[in-house]
Amino acid sequence: MPLAVAVVSGVLSFLVIDRVYGGIPLLPWSAIPTLLLLAAAETITAVHTRRRIRRVPGTEPMEPLSAARLVALAKASAVFASIAIGAFAGMLAALLERLGAVDARTDALTAAGTLLSAAVLLAAALFLEYACRVPGEEEPQGPKT
Repeated sequence: MPLAVAVVSGVLSFLVIDRVYGGIPLLPWSAIPTLLLLAAAETITAVHTRRRIRRVPGTEPMEPLSAARLVALAKASAVFASIAIGAFAGMLAALLERLGAVDARTDALTAAGTLLSAAVLLAAALFLEYACRVPGEEEPQGPKT
């Protein structure tokens, strides 16, 4: 699912940026630390959640509703990160032929940094989703014949 979302948003971003690049302002760099802070928060939450679900001594057991909320957060973050990855990859691809201009080069560097930050957020979201699994929980299998 994240791959399909990233591909669709990447193609759309490439088409839009390729047509209207001269009429948009420079990309703000502030998305890079924002996405990295979100990724750090989700990673820390995943580590603590995993310890609580596995009932490591010294931790308080996790409420099922809290775990469900964290799974919802992880899924939403994964979709958002996939959209950002695709959008900034499409922008970067559209800017490759314009790297001679200073503004395009600056935007390409910002897009690359944001793309990497979104990839870190996607990894953190997938780790948080994984951390919410109950130990011994197996993947569902089809009906046995």
